[in-house]
Amino acid sequence: MIRNVGQGLAGVLALHQTAHIRALSAPRARDNPHMPLIQPKSAMSSGTPALQPGSSYAQPFELLGACHERVQRSLDLLERLLAHLQEQQACDEAARSAARDVLRYFDVAAPLHHQDEELHVFPALEAGGDAAQKQACAELRAQHVQISAAWQALRRPLHELAALPDGPLDSHLLQDLTPAATLFVRLHDAHLRTEDGLVFPAAAALLAEPAQTEMGREMAARRGLAI
Repeated sequence: MIRNVGQGLAGVLALHQTAHIRALSAPRARDNPHMPLIQPKSAMSSGTPALQPGSSYAQPFELLGACHERVQRSLDLLERLLAHLQEQQACDEAARSAARDVLRYFDVAAPLHHQDEELHVFPALEAGGDAAQKQACAELRAQHVQISAAWQALRRPLHELAALPDGPLDSHLLQDLTPAATLFVRLHDAHLRTEDGLVFPAAAALLAEPAQTEMGREMAARRGLAI
């Protein structure tokens, strides 16, 4: 399982805009385990990120969906990195670059995305949703705690990898990285499906346009942006 870091949205995550931009259409490593970790320039996007979906904070649920696309691509990259290391049994610049990209996304953008959900999406359903939607929100909140804990366990071997010189890997690094990465990806699978398939559509239906406008303003403010 490996997904790759996707394009940033203009003005959405300023700290993440310096990340290496990968092709939006790159196949997943689970489908092609021999795919190179770093795509050639011809397969990469231009420096100007695509604006759809999620082109404006005036459509906050589109932005939330776009964030999920970036989460999935970052998970793809993590999995591709793991496959690369298992095949090469060595560190190289491609591995260091991928590790830095994964660290950057899940250290900076992902926590803000969780805040968006916990401050705006879940409360709407907890106040006005049905029993199934309220239960889903409770489970998703608990999963955020699990994801955060799993990320802390994964950060250490990724930081270690990002600082390594070229050369053979110590066996302990793969022994630490493999289960941590596998758990981190697994925790996201049902989580993202529940949010995309149930929670986001239900919350969007409950929140009137003025509430969504305010939601977008607050999401932008958390990222140091004014709209």
